[in-house]
Amino acid sequence: MTRDLLLTQVGLPDGTTADLAISAGRLVEPGDVNDPQRVDAAGLTALPGLVDPHTHLREPGREDAETIDTGTRAAARGGFTAVCAMANTNPVTDTGEQVAWLHQAARGASAQVVPIGAVTKGLKGEELAELALMARAGVRMFSDDGKCVHDARLMRRALEYLGDVGGVIAQHAQDPRLAGPGACCHEGEVSGRLGLAGWPAVAESVIVARDVQLAQLTGTPVHVCHVSTAETVEVLRWAKAKGMPVTAEVTPHHLMLTVAEVEGYDPTYKVNPPLRTEPDLSALADALVDGTIDMIGTDHAPHADHDKAHAFSDAAFGMLGLEQALAVVVELFVNTGRLDWAGVAERMSHAPARLARITEQGRPLRIGEPANLCLVDPTARATVDRAASASLSRNNPWHGRDLPDPVVGTLWRGEWTYAQEGLL
Repeated sequence: MTRDLLLTQVGLPDGTTADLAISAGRLVEPGDVNDPQRVDAAGLTALPGLVDPHTHLREPGREDAETIDTGTRAAARGGFTAVCAMANTNPVTDTGEQVAWLHQAARGASAQVVPIGAVTKGLKGEELAELALMARAGVRMFSDDGKCVHDARLMRRALEYLGDVGGVIAQHAQDPRLAGPGACCHEGEVSGRLGLAGWPAVAESVIVARDVQLAQLTGTPVHVCHVSTAETVEVLRWAKAKGMPVTAEVTPHHLMLTVAEVEGYDPTYKVNPPLRTEPDLSALADALVDGTIDMIGTDHAPHADHDKAHAFSDAAFGMLGLEQALAVVVELFVNTGRLDWAGVAERMSHAPARLARITEQGRPLRIGEPANLCLVDPTARATVDRAASASLSRNNPWHGRDLPDPVVGTLWRGEWTYAQEGLL
């Protein structure tokens, strides 16, 4: 039996202070705990456990880059109690059987692993995957992330089918004719000067414009993964004003890093969609604050060194995201007064849990609710060291940067999945 826990004088997202008591994995009245482990939480803030709608765990198939164990330990270090695992593994999560395997493999993980099912078989964009069988196995979010469902007719069929099971498609918005296989850098002055194949902003926004109208036609919601351009923000504003069923996420790296990082050809900064311009970053930040973009998604994409250590154009796309996601949000939004803690909880816990239909996550910190939370020190800072990551991979874009280091402890179902030295 896990020992009861009492967190004393901890700050809550609404700005109040309280004692939080935990017993049998749930929040209880402070008087209902028996001989609890006491933690002096004065000066700390408790947030509902963070939920990542966009994680690549690489297992099965690429355990040299990440495993369920290492990926969820990185998640816990970042304050996450649930991660939605993208389908682009080997084999692809495109069958009910593969969903069952993932549920089994995730037992003993440091965070809840929520399978995302593929939209098409093998992510090939040709034939619908086993949507009904995966839905029967509990899947509610489907994505070919890494590839776009670019065939409009197939996308419509998938939306119509998933409407009957309460599903949502998370789209990697990339027109393959406008941003083809060689595209690796934001199309503009930098790509031209460096001789890198350009990925134009319009390749994202045209897919989003199409998909929101298909969502309206079918009545089935669409979620836009890793929004990266000001043009897409304008499409989302228009769609939401029309009442179209659409949500969207933005990554920490698209909020803080620009295409200027590519100047040194460091493949760490090769990501899909690519890093954009300062005006794009400004538009994305404004959209996150005003709710046009609903949530943060890390797009945590670990890669082994032998996949990243190449010329920029040949290296794999992707960068780590779980451990420093909250740090970036604190730096850009909390420390500048653009979001309060309640706003952070909405964008990093409540909204993604609603999107993925995870009933036991993203819950308010109230009596009777699951004890999924992270403890945050708003003042802590550190220099990021990629060698200290819980992830197996080292493609960390924040290495060497001075950033907030807010997470001091994470609790999932009332048990510590991460605790900073000296907390307990």
